[in-house]
Amino acid sequence: METVLFVCTHNSSRSQMAEGLLRDRYGDRYEVRSAGTNPGGVNPFAVKVMDEIGIDLSDHTSDHVDDYADTPLDVVVTVCDDAAENCPYIPAEKENLHQGFDDPSAVEGSDEEKRAAFRRIRDELVDWIDRRFGEARMQAGA
Repeated sequence: METVLFVCTHNSSRSQMAEGLLRDRYGDRYEVRSAGTNPGGVNPFAVKVMDEIGIDLSDHTSDHVDDYADTPLDVVVTVCDDAAENCPYIPAEKENLHQGFDDPSAVEGSDEEKRAAFRRIRDELVDWIDRRFGEARMQAGA
């Protein structure tokens, strides 16, 4: 079973949603974690929009990347948006990936506008995770 670490600056939204999605959809093939360089707690909007699709993030913690310094990591995925922030580089045993997603916590406005931003990023993560870790990996024999 491959170990996957999703990394973002605050480990509050994108990396948390990615962790929950990969664990829910392909947890039989991957051990999944997430971390950040400046952990800031799990964003309540991330918890709410994931709950809408039956994935519970309420017990997730916002971890620091240093917590995984002695953990062998097969795949490390940075999910920060390059245009908005610098993603940390954490070496992986097999593969380092970058797939940038907009930061939904940067959206200002009403709660409904914020929820809409989190839903959009959640859905983009679903599509990308299915393509990267789902069928394509199975067909490639991974």
